[in-house]
Amino acid sequence: MPASLFWRRLLRSPSAVAGLVVVVLLVAIALLAPWLAPTDPNWQNAADRLAAPDSHHWLGTDSYGRDMLSRLLYGARPALGLVMLVSIITLPLGLIVGIVSGYYGGWLERVLMRITDIVMSMPRLILAFAFVAMLGPGLVNGALALALTTWPAYARQARSEIQRLRNSDYLAAAEMMGVRGTRLLAGHILPLCLPSAIVRLALDLAGIILAAAGLGFLGLGARPPMAEWGAMIADGMQVIFDQWWIAAAPGAIILLASLAFNLLGDGLRDVLEPQHD
Repeated sequence: MPASLFWRRLLRSPSAVAGLVVVVLLVAIALLAPWLAPTDPNWQNAADRLAAPDSHHWLGTDSYGRDMLSRLLYGARPALGLVMLVSIITLPLGLIVGIVSGYYGGWLERVLMRITDIVMSMPRLILAFAFVAMLGPGLVNGALALALTTWPAYARQARSEIQRLRNSDYLAAAEMMGVRGTRLLAGHILPLCLPSAIVRLALDLAGIILAAAGLGFLGLGARPPMAEWGAMIADGMQVIFDQWWIAAAPGAIILLASLAFNLLGDGLRDVLEPQHD
């Protein structure tokens, strides 16, 4: 699909435009956090701990006296960084497994699909927690854990699409022209599977944001004192009845980010898979 046509179709969807605007704003906040944050997010001031929102601290301070607005802005970095790492690992891994198993079939397909079924049979979030517990807390380990539990859905989707196309005239014509092996898989089969995989990824990003927040909430995400939305909620839960804003602010931004990715994913589905309209 030409880029101009893609953007015209995407911009016709109000929900997709709203989601795209919020995602772009989140990316801009993550990149410009050092210039947007009013103070150092890790600066502790015991005299101002648990302060209510005022002109100096627009969203108040946490239990260590750190500015909540600054930590909220810096918290976009690990959240979006984890999403990017998970996407970089999940999409290629799932597509490779699905395309290879769907095109070659036989014993290779049976082995790869049994591995896929085993991973899919386990609760994704619980399995991710187990991986992080073994590997140790950290942003990279959290992304690796989520990626290792997310790829099976992409593999099964790609496999089902390749099975429908394996005996098609399109692939037969490409093989008659001498296109075989990795050239056929990368140049002709991959472009057919990529649109649906991108749509699925866009819809899954909201779940990845929530899973990343869950890891941070349990202390298995980014390491302190790095600002992280899930860890901020965990800190605010201890005083939620008296200083509710400490947990409410990161919770609201997680909700907004998840909603934005869902809206953007719906718009991409309408553009790249119009048969779902």
